[in-house]
Amino acid sequence: MTKIVQVGNIACGSDQLFLISGPCVIETESIMMRTAEKLKEVSERMKVPVIYKSSFTKDNRSSVDFYQGPGLEEGLKVLQRVKKDFGFPLLTDIHYPGQAKAIAEVCDVIQIPAYLCMQTELVTTAARTGAVVNIKHGQFLAPENMINPAKKCESVGNSKIILTERGYTFGYNDLVVDPRAFHHLRRTGYPLVFDITHSIRKYGIPSADPKGGNREVMPTIARAGVAAGVDGVFIETHPDPSTALCDAASQLCVYDLEEFLKPLIDLHAVEVQYRN
Repeated sequence: MTKIVQVGNIACGSDQLFLISGPCVIETESIMMRTAEKLKEVSERMKVPVIYKSSFTKDNRSSVDFYQGPGLEEGLKVLQRVKKDFGFPLLTDIHYPGQAKAIAEVCDVIQIPAYLCMQTELVTTAARTGAVVNIKHGQFLAPENMINPAKKCESVGNSKIILTERGYTFGYNDLVVDPRAFHHLRRTGYPLVFDITHSIRKYGIPSADPKGGNREVMPTIARAGVAAGVDGVFIETHPDPSTALCDAASQLCVYDLEEFLKPLIDLHAVEVQYRN
């Protein structure tokens, strides 16, 4: 039985598919608002609840020369404007324990990056804020081992946990999505999300290079994840991905999102009927 985790007015883990979406990293306010406006339109027309996601800092860029974001203070101001104008619950990444309090004052969900999912102090500090904690599955961990960072949250009294699958390191500079992971992660009892866009990244290739992501497999792996019973999908979106300052090769154009979601919504309805 999957726990229901409330994020704003979204019951994560219920029979309704939800979406985590937004630009990979906070860019100009115009880009953030244009993305939010289109996400609002898609959400209302397709009856898909949206958690708006964007990072104030991407602290794992492969070069110090690459854009990292506006930083904590300015980034949270931009996210506050999105929430005020569009009413979305918010999600952003945390990198250091000292960021937790400020993030929790603005955002509904604190996301633990995959590389940092075993960092005890980071996970427990985020959990102590009382915010929902989305723990991304480390590319180096067996899926059944994700129960351990979840238990770290519970050890400080927070069971508002979401787990997100995003592929495994497979050889050099590549990721692979193993459908068995959805089975093992679902057995933890926490709501399960599939991060589709990060699963197609090609490590070692700059994200602005068209070869830095394998978009052609996105529909296939998305359908596989939804058929396997995920509760939500994570799709980074941008008005013009080719000009995005981070993950340009893997983000989905927000204007293509509605068509991309249609088969996933239909498939999810079949999966729920089968499950129930």
